[in-house]
Parts: sequence; C-alpha cells; structure tokens
Amino acid sequence: MTVRAYAPGRVNLIGEHTDYNDGFALPMALQVGTDAEFDATGAGSAIIVSSAQEEGAVTVPLDTMPGDVTGWASYVAGCVWALRGHDVDLPAGTLRLRSDVPVGAGLSSSAALECAVLLALTASSGALDRTELARIAQRAENDYVGAPTGLLDQMSSLHGAEDTALLLDFRTLAVDPVPLRLGDDVLLAIDSYTPHQHAAGEYRRRREACERAAAELGVDSLRDAADDDWKRLADAETRRRARHVLTENRRVLDAADALRSADHAAFGALMNDSQASMRDDFAITVPAIDLIAETAVALGAYGARMTGGGFGGTVIALAPADAARSIVEELPARVAGAGHPTPTVTSVRPGRGAHVIVDV
Repeated sequence: MTVRAYAPGRVNLIGEHTDYNDGFALPMALQVGTDAEFDATGAGSAIIVSSAQEEGAVTVPLDTMPGDVTGWASYVAGCVWALRGHDVDLPAGTLRLRSDVPVGAGLSSSAALECAVLLALTASSGALDRTELARIAQRAENDYVGAPTGLLDQMSSLHGAEDTALLLDFRTLAVDPVPLRLGDDVLLAIDSYTPHQHAAGEYRRRREACERAAAELGVDSLRDAADDDWKRLADAETRRRARHVLTENRRVLDAADALRSADHAAFGALMNDSQASMRDDFAITVPAIDLIAETAVALGAYGARMTGGGFGGTVIALAPADAARSIVEELPARVAGAGHPTPTVTSVRPGRGAHVIVDV
C-alpha cells in the first residue's frame, strides 16, 4: 500500500520568537507544501528516502540515532527517531518527497517536510492527535537535527485551514481559528532571496537571551512577566530582547481582534510595529528585509513585516488592491537598485492544513 500525505508551509502574520516563550502567534498555512509518498515493504530495517529536489537516495535505519544522518535527510531521520521514542513501530519501506515550498525563505519548508513525513509514516498505525504530531516533529528538529525551534511551524502546518489564521497559545497549545476576510485587499509574500538561516547559532542566542531574562526576573518564561518587566533587567541587550517578546505578545492579541473585525488598517499598523521591534529590539532583520518592508509601506501597504526566525527570508505585506499592484510592479526594481537581490512578489491566501491520502 502506498500512502501519500501533504503538509503546507506557513506564513506567520505576526508573533515572532514568542512560541518558545510560551506566548502567542498568528500564523496561517500556505497553499504550497510538501508531498510524502510512503511504500511500506515490511521487510528490512531501513527507509530509503529520495527527494525530487535532491540528488540520490539516503538510507535511514529504523534504529537511527542523532548524528547518524545529516543534511536534508536528517529531518526524515529525526521523524523516524522521534516516532520510535513515542513507541510507534514503523515498517521498512521507500519514501519519496516533493516540495514547492521555497527553501530558506522563512516559509517553514522544514516543518512542511516533517509533518508530511509523520502523517505518511503513521497513517496505517492509528491516528495521532495533531498537536501530539506537532510535538513529535519539534522533537525531531530540536534533538535530532539540532535546530532549537518552537512549535509555531508544526502547529501551523497541521492545524491550518482555508481562509483562516490561527491564534496559537503556546502555553496551553490552544488553537483559536480567526477568519481572514481579505475582501479586495491582498496578502503579498515578498521573497528577499536572502537565505533564512536560523540554525547557524543566532536563533539559539536569541532563545538563550530570553531564558536569561526569565531567570533574572524570577519567572518560568517571559509569558509570566508583566508588560514592563523588561525595564528591571540589568543588561541593555537582554532588556531589548525581553521587550520584543513582551510587546509582541500584546501585538498578536490585538492583531487577532483587528482581523476579527476586518480592520486591516489597524492590523497593518501592528505589522509595522512588529517589524520595528524585530529590527531594533530583537535584531533579527537584515538590510534587504528592512528595505522591502519600508518600500511596501511607502507604496501603500497597510503594513509589512518579516516572517520567520530572521536573518533573511520573506516579508509579508497586507495591502489594498491598487497598492498591491504598485508593489508588484515597482518594489523589485527599487530593492535591486539598492544593491540587493531582486525579490519576487506573490499573492498568498490561507490554505488547507496537513492531510493524508491513502491508497494512491
């Protein structure tokens, strides 16, 4: 039997680096994703993995341990390892992957891969709760691949729904659907072609700064700190890191309210505030990203902000239709003229979450 599963990438509308601080975020699933086709042979002790985007096949032993498999296939091996730790017995077989999520663009290509693989591998062994699968995917990425990510990406992919944003509470893992009524307005994903690199150490340093701030404030996480507690921190850099998280949590809640009332101007203003906080307090943007966000707003967007862990990737902008046309037509040349890679601008809408197709 062949099982095919699909999981989408995601755009985080607002709420960056809040997930591992037990905070809030407001992502949506995209209409691009990863397909995973699994043929279970039953015999053997490994899964043979291939990808349409990579050369050659990789053998992933069913008893794999961290460090055994590296590169792109480590995400698959991490899923196999994490499922075994969850007492899920897996058969040997062949796994084929295909993805149209841009790698390095901050649209969560890794989580799309993980969630598609997990659904394909577990389809015949009994359904697992979507939030439980998200935790398994996170463990694969944290403890096998070595990237200290939170749960935002996996929860977005697994719980996504068409024309819906997700208000995620990372303390309770509650998922509150928020209708995204765009009307004549347009969401634009602007790929900077500046590779999104958060596994190289900067993401980890930001997380460690948040942990230091929480410890100094005497709380379990920054979720438990008061809005202005960042002022009590001794170190200036740690104060800025904590201020971003505390103010970002408030922005997420206000943004969900703005979407519920279809107040896109208010939502855009919160996007702009978030972008400034990521640039000035959390220091995770780069010049190309800053210019793209500023240019989108100058061309009439309600708001624009980087999405993803930082240091490159994609800007998400919400704009009236006329402004969206100006952004598509004028922004790439303006950014390229400043010496940066020429970005691409794509209209996006919330798409369906991860799902399984059995007996392909």
